[in-house]
Amino acid sequence: MRKDGRPNRETTRIVITAATAVVSAACVAQPLPPPSGGPPAASAPATPAPTPAAADPIPAAKPALDPRYVWDLTDLFANAEAWDAARQDVLNRIGRLNRHQGRLGRGAKPLLSMAKEMYGVAKDMTRVFVYASLSRDEDQRVAESQSRFELARAMASEYGKATAWVQPELLAVGQKKIERFIRAEEGLKPYVFFLRNTLRQAPHTLDEQGEQLLASAGLVLSSPSQIYQMLVNADIEWPTLTLSDGTKAHLTQAGYTKYRQVPNRKDREEVFDSFWGAWGQYLDSIGAMMNANVQGQVFRARARKYGRAVEAALANNKIPVKVYDTLLKETNAALPTLHRYFRLRAQMLGVSDLGYFDIYPPLVQLDSGGKFDIERSKEITLSALRPFGQDYIDKLKFAFAQKWMHGQPALGKRSGAYMSGAAYDVHPYILLNHNDDYESLSTFAHEWGHAVHTMLAKENQPFPTAGYSIFTAEMASTINEILLVEHMIENATSKAEKLFYLGQALEAVRGTLFRQAMFGEFERTIHAEVERGAPLNGNRLSEIYLKLLRKYHGHDEGVMNIKEAYGAEWAYIPHFYFNFYVYQYATSISGAAWFAEKFLNGDDSARVAFLDVLKAGGSDYPYEILKKVGLDLAEPAPYRAAFRRMNDIMDRIDALLAEPAAAAE
Repeated sequence: MRKDGRPNRETTRIVITAATAVVSAACVAQPLPPPSGGPPAASAPATPAPTPAAADPIPAAKPALDPRYVWDLTDLFANAEAWDAARQDVLNRIGRLNRHQGRLGRGAKPLLSMAKEMYGVAKDMTRVFVYASLSRDEDQRVAESQSRFELARAMASEYGKATAWVQPELLAVGQKKIERFIRAEEGLKPYVFFLRNTLRQAPHTLDEQGEQLLASAGLVLSSPSQIYQMLVNADIEWPTLTLSDGTKAHLTQAGYTKYRQVPNRKDREEVFDSFWGAWGQYLDSIGAMMNANVQGQVFRARARKYGRAVEAALANNKIPVKVYDTLLKETNAALPTLHRYFRLRAQMLGVSDLGYFDIYPPLVQLDSGGKFDIERSKEITLSALRPFGQDYIDKLKFAFAQKWMHGQPALGKRSGAYMSGAAYDVHPYILLNHNDDYESLSTFAHEWGHAVHTMLAKENQPFPTAGYSIFTAEMASTINEILLVEHMIENATSKAEKLFYLGQALEAVRGTLFRQAMFGEFERTIHAEVERGAPLNGNRLSEIYLKLLRKYHGHDEGVMNIKEAYGAEWAYIPHFYFNFYVYQYATSISGAAWFAEKFLNGDDSARVAFLDVLKAGGSDYPYEILKKVGLDLAEPAPYRAAFRRMNDIMDRIDALLAEPAAAAE
């Protein structure tokens, strides 16, 4: 999660089910349980939707990449020729899947034959997709890599269409007969979750023709996101400012991230005004894209006979809508805690009229640049994560010694960071743009949390149930950030250093819980607008967003001033194209805070329970996996644990500020 709460550690996944071929966002690329109860989801890093595709600005004299930090894709395929041969093989096998059609009700053996072949194709297709995506992300300027990626997308779409008959046929066979087959055939055990999940979706599954139609529409319905990426990454003319120190600040998305936290307050305000002014010129176009996106999500929900789009989105993983509602209710009730933070921020920055442009500079200026190179990040991460136990640490040590990571910035390289663990027979891969500062260290620990999650899930689950939902995925990474920052606070050698890390901890809760909940409330509102027949356009979207922005930041209470122009910020958040996705960041940090509170109080049973969650992969619905270990995200407790954590951090800051300078050093 970036400091602005705009996740920068994600790639996208392509989710292929019997009913649909849908490009959707995920921080980790994993083969998830079928979103609509159909055949296995083949997940892989796909379109770089959640973050800008362009690489961060790289100095012209940037040295060559250190070969220690360049991943080895030959573990997937020896070369592009081998990849293409595998792709052709997958396409041929996709074409043969229909030979099982009409046979699923004949007995347990025919059902097992279909499941084995379908999942076998999905597993190999995922591997093909991973190679295409990772090789593209090394340098997105390379035409051959872009072409491979498009071929992989087309392959995935063919899989979706070729398996569109499976759900309707399983439903026609019926629950009684399917359960009899499960009892009679031990070989069906790895596919039981898939089969029962399919039966669960019966009220929302169409006939064969309807499923084929939705599958064929998948790429069309994902077009708004693709068009958005092309516009914001290639076509928008970003402004350039001259800052007070003479720096020429080119306000691309990466440039905005850099310059919005400069020390000079007037510079920050001009950065905000110029950057959001640039977005404001494109609100009509981007508003039309967002309207098309929301209309598409509502269409999908209605086609599957759901009352609301949010119900359809959460039903994929059987997440109760109460989870979403409880998150927003508890977050709104805790806005005084957020406003306390903003008042503390104003006090520490020495300003009486806090503005939105004052959010990003650290509470205490501490130059961490150059202090946390990749080798140092490995050392600190290993120390910080020792509460997980020796097996977890041993896995990290082994992985750190391999060539699984593309670690350094480079021209043309995809920005941000992600973990791709979708290729079941291969280790996880991690993309970073490590800049040797604290944020890079935090990102490092975050992504390796995903990697160990993947390793544990694959060790304990077969391919059909190894893939896990983002609902649990982000918990595995966010808890690493909490343990890391607490380790840094504990080992800080000065008052300033301790305040710096406490400030980072506060920003994590603001950006990952409050901000993502605000995004979630925005999503729920704009989908409700379309569902009641109201038109969406750029101006209306900005009006809705500005109202929420001001509520969350205490504009009317005099806590923070939010200019009207900043209502354009919704256009900057690519996750809004991915259908009720961002709320899971907020639930994840809440769950992580719930676990961490127990960890840090010496509760070893919490450590065992947390590792059990990671090992479970996708063997059950994610909400149920968490409930089994005592964490119920439909209830207030985990959210209140996160708010307690935020208040505790502020109490510690207040105590430090009250100390005489000499006593705190």
